[in-house]
Amino acid sequence: MTKLLSQIHTITDGNIATPKGFHADGQHVGLKHKSKDLGWIYSDVPASVAGVFTTNQVQAAPVQLDKNVIQNGQIQAIIVNSGNANAVTGAIGLTHAKTMQAVTATQLNISPELVAVSSTGVIGQPLPIDTVTAGIAQLNIDGDADSFAEAIKTTDTVKKTITIQSEIAGHQVTMSGVAKGSGMIHPNMATMLGFITTDVSITPSLLQTALSADVETSFNQITIDGDTSTNDTVLVMANGGAQNPPITTENDDFSQFKAMLNTVTTALAIAIANDGEGATKLLTVTVNHAQDGLGARMVAKKIVGSSLVKTAMFGQDPNWGRIIAAIGASGVNINPDIIDIALNGITVMSAGAPIDFDAQQMSEQLAQHDIDIAIDLHDGTATGQAWGSDLTYGYVKINALYTT
Repeated sequence: MTKLLSQIHTITDGNIATPKGFHADGQHVGLKHKSKDLGWIYSDVPASVAGVFTTNQVQAAPVQLDKNVIQNGQIQAIIVNSGNANAVTGAIGLTHAKTMQAVTATQLNISPELVAVSSTGVIGQPLPIDTVTAGIAQLNIDGDADSFAEAIKTTDTVKKTITIQSEIAGHQVTMSGVAKGSGMIHPNMATMLGFITTDVSITPSLLQTALSADVETSFNQITIDGDTSTNDTVLVMANGGAQNPPITTENDDFSQFKAMLNTVTTALAIAIANDGEGATKLLTVTVNHAQDGLGARMVAKKIVGSSLVKTAMFGQDPNWGRIIAAIGASGVNINPDIIDIALNGITVMSAGAPIDFDAQQMSEQLAQHDIDIAIDLHDGTATGQAWGSDLTYGYVKINALYTT
């Protein structure tokens, strides 16, 4: 009989270096005007690694590099810069990524093949590599681990972090995650940038299995603006510091690990959706009674990705016609004559027909920060969710002036 999953606790004062054997730092080195812009994560020992990356055919140099790095199944450090994406920079871009890798390895006295590289920021500008390499020398192994989350931000208004603890095979285990992302968010294998550390002992192949499946219900279910970045990357490091019996098969311990991973990735995904550029609202779409989970997720993401739905929610306009139109355009086989739609608990459509509602009550509900859009397809047993933000004047202003 499968055991019940162990309880998962959130650690309020944790950071990316809370799991045993991890260290991190973040510094301002001059890539951005004032804020921190370079950071690293380091493990005392080589860690199992898994990664997912952008499906955009235009891929930044660090993405190209990391796809090869993780094939070995282990890394020991990640170096990340913000302010410059090192994307669409030609052959010199890959040279610069490899230089970041090599200089970091020298600084930490490890093999370059154990270093992953990530960059985020403006596309199409050569990386000021001398500034980066000089900055790497400023990073400390036992630095301010909280600063790492700050160092990877671009237009983010807040740091996005979570740390949790649970038990696997009687051993206390810890997992921490940090992410950045506010615009150009419509992931199709990852978020903008996400990094997860854990002291669980697990094989690289099972780690990759868990991550690849997990992103389908977490990071891949958020959208801010429908644009998939050139740099989207999620990397997970598992160094075994908790000394649990290594997870080598898809057993109860693996189920517990997957539950922890999903807790972290879902929290980070929602945090990204909640920090959309110029956003004033968090939109959560829940689709119930679909034929299958994929269909439910496709409908949910189509709704939350609709510019018309987003602008309606910004304007506090209960225009549910935009929602049913998005459902019909999702590519999922549905019967519009049996669908229900509710906004923050107020039914606006039932069995494919409009329902009268109190306009004042609806106005008060749509003025809230959290907007829940509930869809019942009445066509099966599967459920899916997606998250996003409203589309505002602020989003246009931020992106109209991004490089100027």
